Amino acid sequence: MSSATSAPHISAAPAHGASSIFVIGLLASLAGLMFGLDIGVISGAQSFIQKDFHISDRTLEWVVSSMMAGAAMGALGCSWLSASLGRKRSLMLGGILFVIGSLVCALAPMPEVLIGGRFVLGIAIGIASYTAPLYIAEIAPEATRGRMISTYQLMITTGILVAFLSDTAFSYQGSWRWMLGVIAIPGILFLVGLFALPDSPRWLMMRGQKEEATRVLMRLRGDRRLVDKEVSEIAEQLKKPQVGFTLFKENSHFRRSVWLGVLLQAMQQFTGMNVVMYYAPRIFQAMGYATEAQMWFTALVGLTNVLATLIAMAVIDRWGRKPTLYTGFTVMAIGLGVVGFMMMGGAPKSHDMQLFTVIMLLVFIVGFAMSAGPLIWTLCSEIQPLKGRDFGIAASTFTNWITNMIVGATFLSLLNGLGTSQTFWLYGGLNAVFLILTFLLVPETKGVTLEHIESRLMAGEKLRDIGQ
Repeated sequence: MSSATSAPHISAAPAHGASSIFVIGLLASLAGLMFGLDIGVISGAQSFIQKDFHISDRTLEWVVSSMMAGAAMGALGCSWLSASLGRKRSLMLGGILFVIGSLVCALAPMPEVLIGGRFVLGIAIGIASYTAPLYIAEIAPEATRGRMISTYQLMITTGILVAFLSDTAFSYQGSWRWMLGVIAIPGILFLVGLFALPDSPRWLMMRGQKEEATRVLMRLRGDRRLVDKEVSEIAEQLKKPQVGFTLFKENSHFRRSVWLGVLLQAMQQFTGMNVVMYYAPRIFQAMGYATEAQMWFTALVGLTNVLATLIAMAVIDRWGRKPTLYTGFTVMAIGLGVVGFMMMGGAPKSHDMQLFTVIMLLVFIVGFAMSAGPLIWTLCSEIQPLKGRDFGIAASTFTNWITNMIVGATFLSLLNGLGTSQTFWLYGGLNAVFLILTFLLVPETKGVTLEHIESRLMAGEKLRDIGQ
């Protein structure tokens, strides 16, 4: 039975309510901009850091991956933080740490201080990567929820592009400290913008502030009937308090949604996308390009990422989650497989072969940015029941950063050990496996209320069927 005939729906917000939702969602998504800036900026700075500090590839891997270790810690504590302080104040704390971490990195006198500054940045990003999608999911009507959460991914990709362009500009002087320090500026702007955000109505209801939650929802929905219905649904769900860990221990159905979120985030990271984001100049060096070309091709990677994310925003609430994931994993598997083939025996032998290899790498990026990039965050925010949502999303976000750290801390070692072709084939094969896992386990949640998904989950329906 399709969701169109069985799932309850609420009409989209009127235009005046929708405009408020868009502005609020855009401001919250600026957390993604900071996230993207920090992912992108280290890519162009690596060769200059390695040269100035005279460090090995292994130490460089830790400079890159220390941010992900901090992000894992930030995500681990963010369930309590978000429930206690609220989504808005948690984002503010993340913004403050982002500015501090950026300045520490820019002024680092030795590799150990740089690693420490990256760790602080990671804590900030961990907080943002947990809180921003959760906040957006809680303010958005289900008709546009996927598209709004995709704005978060769009801001990540925009941040990566801006960082790549900034790195390219500073690379002519080798100014890696400016590369790392200039990103404190958008952090300050993000903090200022946060003062315009309301608290999440769901969080306000959790704190017993029904009247304030109603006022926020009126601002978001602009329709009293819709607001009264949503307040009633949230109140029904909140008759039992947040008991995430207890629920995880006692309820097998909730455990299923938590483990699915964990799996989804591991799938996203092992696509190999962040290998390209963190080490793009090194990859283009292996293709035979000189330093200047490496930097400009890295900027092209960022631009492709942004444009392909716009595709995701256009199709996520039209195609559905699963068809989009099927398309993305197929494209990624083919793209990386061809890149590995073209780099057998070293760099491609001719200029045309080099360009074709670059094109196939960009094809891989398109596959990720239109599918697993935004959709994994969307699904992880949709499948968790309300009274365990903080715990469930914290678990999946923690997994995202642990697997992200593994990817960042092993890529150069894989290149040096397995070889370039075999490394790309490894990631291409994983994407083929993820196609199968999507078919077996992932639900279709397009246009379905969070409350309906929860009721199907807790009734014991198969994971792949909880959106029907």
